[in-house]
Amino acid sequence: MGHREDLLEGAKRCLLAKGFVRTTARDIVKESGTNLASIGYHYGSKDALLAQAYISLVEGMGDAFEGDGTVDETVPGSLERFERVWSNIVGTMKEPGSVWRLSMEVLALGDRLPEVRDHLGAAQREAGRGLIPLLMGGREEDVSDATADTLGSFYVTLMTGLIAQWTFDPVSAPDAERLTAGLRQVLEAATGSGAGASTDGAP
Repeated sequence: MGHREDLLEGAKRCLLAKGFVRTTARDIVKESGTNLASIGYHYGSKDALLAQAYISLVEGMGDAFEGDGTVDETVPGSLERFERVWSNIVGTMKEPGSVWRLSMEVLALGDRLPEVRDHLGAAQREAGRGLIPLLMGGREEDVSDATADTLGSFYVTLMTGLIAQWTFDPVSAPDAERLTAGLRQVLEAATGSGAGASTDGAP
């Protein structure tokens, strides 16, 4: 690998071991076997490198999101697919030392990490774009910006809330079954198909 790749891999290891705030440029240099100047040359700054390292860690979760392949056996956009995908995603939040704790660090200490926060904020659209095909089928490259900004944003918001709950209180945090039950209630209320739905539009 070249210095750029070495830095990225070193930064990923530092993030998992120490988090954003405690990781220094010298930590990354030591872990990657590079030099301080190479950080600026390849990434512009330590924080930009850490943001890219985090994005790379999240992208590496793609296989875990897909699980054992049973997601593809479900109908795209169905409640069954929704439950299976989110079951896989929640599974990654249960793991000791989950990468998602780093998201909470940015949320809690964002003022101390303005460049990291800005880089990750800019990546939100692409995060949503990546979740859409997993849940709805199709190809990521075919997802329009408008869909990424609506449906994708919905999924990212759900993801962020789940990360917060599983980080804060894993005992009471919802699993995929409860999420799906909640979504089913929303759909039934919206379409008037629930057992207790009003027939005249009144609440």
